[in-house]
Amino acid sequence: MKPHRGSLILVLGILGLVICAPCGIAAWIMGHSDLKQMDAGQMDPSGRGLTNAGRICGIIATILLAVGIVVAVLLFLFGVMGAIAAQH
Repeated sequence: MKPHRGSLILVLGILGLVICAPCGIAAWIMGHSDLKQMDAGQMDPSGRGLTNAGRICGIIATILLAVGIVVAVLLFLFGVMGAIAAQH
C-alpha cells in the first residue's frame, strides 16, 4: 500500500489560495487521484482528511484563478475599446 500525500496536497492547496494559483491546479489533480487510489485500497486511507482538504483548497484556488483571468481579459478589452473610442 502506498503512503498518502495528504500533507503535500494540503500545502499545495493552501499555496494555491495564498501565493501561487497554479499550485491549486496541482492540488486538485493530485487530491482527486489520491482519493481514487484510497477508495481502491491502493493507498493509505489515514490521510483522507488532509487530502480532501487540500483538494477543496485546490478547487477554490482554481476557480479564483479562472475568475481572475476572465476579469483581466474583460478589463483589457474595455481598455482597448475605450482607446479606440477616444481616437474617434
